[in-house]
Amino acid sequence: MRVETTRTAGAVRLRHAVAYTGSADDVVARATPFVAAARGRHEPVALAVRPATALALADVPPADGLPAPAADGGSTTVTLALSVGPDHSGQTLATRWARDLRALTRGRGGVTVIVEHDPELDGLDGGFWTELDAALNVTLADVAATVLCLYPQLPLHLEVTDGAGRNHPLVLVEGALRHNPDHRGAREVLTERGGVPAPALLGAPDQRMVFDTWQLVDVRDAVARAARAAGCDQDRVADLVLAVNEVATNAVEHGSGDAHLALWTGTRELLCEVHDDGRLVDPLPGLRAPHPSVPRGRGLWIARQLCDLLHVWADDAGTHVRIRALP
Repeated sequence: MRVETTRTAGAVRLRHAVAYTGSADDVVARATPFVAAARGRHEPVALAVRPATALALADVPPADGLPAPAADGGSTTVTLALSVGPDHSGQTLATRWARDLRALTRGRGGVTVIVEHDPELDGLDGGFWTELDAALNVTLADVAATVLCLYPQLPLHLEVTDGAGRNHPLVLVEGALRHNPDHRGAREVLTERGGVPAPALLGAPDQRMVFDTWQLVDVRDAVARAARAAGCDQDRVADLVLAVNEVATNAVEHGSGDAHLALWTGTRELLCEVHDDGRLVDPLPGLRAPHPSVPRGRGLWIARQLCDLLHVWADDAGTHVRIRALP
């Protein structure tokens, strides 16, 4: 798989806004003008919303009385997944959306994205949404996207509204996007809340190993065997060995020198975790390709592009990375 390894830095083009809603009808009412305007500009629309909301927005006509754009060259509507499987990972979802939106807008200008809060993804405290919005501010910074996130006025978890209030540079007020004075930087927001949420605990792994720099070859061999056992072909095995090797190399470089690998081999997927006792300075590492002038720092970026899920979190014991990858 070919992976982009660098990206030229540019001005922030993302317009990331929040709107607070009181009902399902309110969600549709807030989103409709943005969808209509995008269709009037023949601009793609990407929806990460509930099925009922998507159905209501499907028939929104273009703004300004323009005729509906032709199917072969006008506005398109795509669906963005709101889940990445059993592990709710905002950073992984933001990585996937960024990849999809870059492909959607290539040669077409901008894109309008509508995101609707789903309480089923709140987790223990609603931190998933804080993580997702913070990660979107990083992954989409240079994408010409208008992202409108619709959150309930009274969610189950206070963290949902607190995170939304700090993560969004813009807020929808009386139909207009205005500056949000409560906005903070993505990493500041996550640092203040104590980092990103940890994923759900797994059962005991089928294989554990402690490794240092000299034993990275053993890590690669173990991952290759596990990937083949999961049904991966030769090319996919090579991709996943590369991804885990990048994570494992970071672990021994930034920890005390010894790191831990755990592998679960009884499923039709590669599932592993890498743990080290190092301190995680950046709560959202590897979300953007580094500038070409930066000699290092591409490892986690590359790994994120190759895996179906890569979730990084930290606690008092150190830094942890969970990887899931399908054949």
